[in-house]
Amino acid sequence: MQKMLWILLSVTFIGISTNLVYSQEMGLATFQETAQVIIDRSISQNVTASVTLQSTSIQEIRIPAELEQKLREDEMVKAVIVTNQEQCVLGVFNESCIMINVVRDPSAKGIIEIQDAAKEVAMPYIDEINQVFDTEAELHSVFVHSDDASNEAFETSGVISGKGMISVVYTMPPEDTNAMYEKTSAILIPKIIRDSGGFYEIAKNLSFEDNAKMTFSIIPLDSKSLLQLKLSVDYPNEASTISEVSPLDLLKVDTISRSDYFSSGFYPLNSIIQVVILSPEDEIISNIRGNIVPTQTVNNEQIPTDVSKQGWVFDPQEGQRIQGKYIFGEETSVNKDKLKFSLGDVPPTQQESSDESLVVVIIISIVAIAAALFYLKGYRK
Repeated sequence: MQKMLWILLSVTFIGISTNLVYSQEMGLATFQETAQVIIDRSISQNVTASVTLQSTSIQEIRIPAELEQKLREDEMVKAVIVTNQEQCVLGVFNESCIMINVVRDPSAKGIIEIQDAAKEVAMPYIDEINQVFDTEAELHSVFVHSDDASNEAFETSGVISGKGMISVVYTMPPEDTNAMYEKTSAILIPKIIRDSGGFYEIAKNLSFEDNAKMTFSIIPLDSKSLLQLKLSVDYPNEASTISEVSPLDLLKVDTISRSDYFSSGFYPLNSIIQVVILSPEDEIISNIRGNIVPTQTVNNEQIPTDVSKQGWVFDPQEGQRIQGKYIFGEETSVNKDKLKFSLGDVPPTQQESSDESLVVVIIISIVAIAAALFYLKGYRK
């Protein structure tokens, strides 16, 4: 018994020391790369694979400082979106779009007055936005969003397409996605990031796929703006056919590597692979090939207790909305076999832990947990 107590005390000390080291060494970069797969059995019946590069620094995603400040200080403007998505809003066909999303002017009465008020908010910005992106978008229409189904399903804030949001839509001739992504990334993304590979390289290759589309968003926040460059590929009507989830097959790669931009330090939460499954019926994750990272519940979120470990965090593991996030820990890459899992009735397989390991898991670094909560939760646009 005494020997066991000494073992537990030793393991506890090691756990505390190890977690303190990770707390001190772990960095939190403003730049983040995310690969995402959405299996939507509830609304669209589509599978969507995407890569998003995002930052709150205008040095890492370059837009003019004056434009960013003006948009952020204008309480009426909630987002600016540049996209070649087909039919960005109803009534737009075979054109790329720039949308300036604004909130409704409470003093405006009737649809015409509401639309005119929205145009007045957006008009001062379009010339400068055209200049930044080397485009010549012209006013097409003003669209009032009336449906919240997607935002409720994905638990998003609705600044892109939420009910009551008003999009002032400017259109321009369509561009091939690969040409548009290459041009836009050359404008926005510094050479040091483009030359660092990682998820950017995957997005660049995905841009040649037939169903690939590009979206860039500026989302003003309190003291800065969230800047997102997203490349997505749709697989129409395939959601119901998937029983084994293989994220990298949908991203058209066998191995995914982190950006070398993070090689100067330990940034375990700045490269994340995310899978979201929406279903009208309860689903459950099973047959997980890779590791499952030990977690702690913080504010109803499952947060890794040791961010140096590579593996999945599922939150929840079953239900009508399942979300899994894969963190790289100290690793820089992972192959597709370690990311596969199944949808079925068998409970997820988790690695067994010894008593000593459980003691280590209990010792949680507050700094690491707080950082994980912020980065894994992300910004739900």
